[in-house]
Amino acid sequence: MDIVYVRDLRLDARIGIYEWEKRILQKIRVDLEMGWDNRVPAASDAIKDTLNYKTAAKRVMELVESDHYELVERLAETIADTLMHELHIPWIQVTVGKPGAVRGSSEVGVRIERGNRQWQAST
Repeated sequence: MDIVYVRDLRLDARIGIYEWEKRILQKIRVDLEMGWDNRVPAASDAIKDTLNYKTAAKRVMELVESDHYELVERLAETIADTLMHELHIPWIQVTVGKPGAVRGSSEVGVRIERGNRQWQAST
C-alpha cells in the first residue's frame, strides 16, 4: 500500500476538559498518513485519480472548526472516521498533538490507526 500524507498541520482548536480551555482556542498539530494505491494516478497523471491531500487537509480544518472537543481521542476518531468514509480510504493513521500541554514536554497527544493496512486494490 502506498501512503499519502499531511504532516504538521497546525490549527487553532476548541479542545480540552477544563472550563478555561472551553473559552479559548489552543494550538494543535495533526499528522495524517492515508493508504492509497498510487499506481492509477501515476499512470494517468490526473488529479481526479488521486487521494487529494489538499481535500483531506481542508476537511480536517472543517472538523476542527465545527465543534468543541473535550478529548484529543475524540478528535482523532472523528478525523479518521470522516476521512475513511468520505474519501474511501482503506487505512489511515491520525496523530493529534497538543503542543505545550504538559510542562517540560514539547507535545502530548494520541496516534490512532484504523482500517486495513494490508489492503490491495484489484489489478
